[in-house]
Amino acid sequence: MDEQTRTELEAAAFRQLVSHLRERTDVQNLDLMNLAGFCRNCLSKWYRAAAEERGLEMTDEEAKEIVYGMPYSEWKDKYQK
Repeated sequence: MDEQTRTELEAAAFRQLVSHLRERTDVQNLDLMNLAGFCRNCLSKWYRAAAEERGLEMTDEEAKEIVYGMPYSEWKDKYQK
């Protein structure tokens, strides 16, 4: 498999993971942390770190909005138990 194809497949898998986490608002971050060892916030931090490695500035809040699909404060108000 060439590098471009691998990157495209990884990107598609990432998009599907983010979509799944956006749909499963019933699953709390604490539950994810306990079961999987990472949560939505971890994913957003990894996203921000990857952006910064490529010279792109991104705040934690901007990265969280990408993962949550809305501002983090809004998600917490709607779904955090």
